[in-house]
Amino acid sequence: MVKNSQGIYAPKSDKVVVLWDLDNKPPRGPPYDAAVSLKTLAARFGEVTDFSAYANRHAFVHLPQWVLHERRERRSLDILERKGVVTPSEPYTCGVCGRKCKTHMDLKKHFKQLHQREREKKLNRLKSLKGKKKRDRFKERFLRGNHKYNEAARTLLVPKVGYGLAAELRRAGVFVKTVEDKPQAADWALKRQMVHSMSRGIDWLFLVSDDSDFSEMLRRAREADLGTVVVGDWDRALGRHADLWVPWSAVENGEVDLVPKRKKRTEHGFQNGHDRNDWGVLNEDEELGQEFMLHSEDEDEDVENYYYDDDEEEEEEEDGLYIF
Repeated sequence: MVKNSQGIYAPKSDKVVVLWDLDNKPPRGPPYDAAVSLKTLAARFGEVTDFSAYANRHAFVHLPQWVLHERRERRSLDILERKGVVTPSEPYTCGVCGRKCKTHMDLKKHFKQLHQREREKKLNRLKSLKGKKKRDRFKERFLRGNHKYNEAARTLLVPKVGYGLAAELRRAGVFVKTVEDKPQAADWALKRQMVHSMSRGIDWLFLVSDDSDFSEMLRRAREADLGTVVVGDWDRALGRHADLWVPWSAVENGEVDLVPKRKKRTEHGFQNGHDRNDWGVLNEDEELGQEFMLHSEDEDEDVENYYYDDDEEEEEEEDGLYIF
C-alpha cells in the first residue's frame, strides 16, 4: 500500500514500459491517434513510465499511401472550389484569429501571409537576443503555449519532409529516437532499452513489432517474471513467446476489449493449474474480482523550419501491405 496525492493509501500500481518498432510497425493512419490508443491500452495495465519509438530516418521521410491519397483529394477539392464547381456549406474559419474565408486556398493564403509571417519575425527576434535569460523570457511570453497556431499549422501547412510522424508522436507523449542508417540499428536500440527497462524493476513490457529477432528478449523477460504484451499483425512470430498478443489494427482503431488473467508463474509454469490461454474476452455477466478489464477508448512543439511555403511536395509511391 502506498499513499497517493489525495492522502489515501491504495495498492501500488504496476509499472508499464511501451517500446515501439516504427521500422517494422508504422501507423496506418494518423500517428497521434494511434499513439493515444496504444497509450490508453498500456495504461490499463498500470502506470506507463516509459513510451519510446525507434526508427531510422527513412521511416520519417517515407510518405504512406493514405497520406498521398489525402493530399490528392485535398488538391482536387481546392481546384474545384477555386473554379466555383464546389461551394462549401460553411466558410472556412481561421483557428488563430477567427477570420472566415470562402475557400480553403484563401484560408491557407491568409494564414501564410499573416500568422506564419508573424511567427517568423518572432523567431528571428529570438535568434538576435543575447543572453539565455532574455531568450527564455521571450520564448515563454511569445512562443510557448501557442496552441492555436500549432494546431492550425498542422492542418494547413505541409511538412518539409515526410508527413510529420515524429512531431505527432511527440505530441502524444512518445519519446522518438532516430537511429543510424545501419541494418538492425533500431532492433539493437530496442534491445538495449528492453534490458535497461528490465533492470529498473518494471511489471509489464509492451512491444509493438512483428520482428522475430526479439524472441530471445521476450523469453528472458518471461523468465524474469515480467508480463509481456506483443502488439502486431502475426501472432506466430512473437505472440507465442508473450503472455498476450493483441492485433495492431484493433489497437490503432481503439477496438480492444480483453480481460488479462495473469497468474504468477513458477519454475514449472503457471500456478493454480492455469496456463497462457487464460487470456480472453470478458462476457458482460462475468465479475472482475481482483482482475481488471481492458477497454481501449476511441506539446507543444515549435514549428520553426518545419513547413513548406508552397503547395508542391515530392511524393513517394509504395504499395502498402495490410493484414487484418
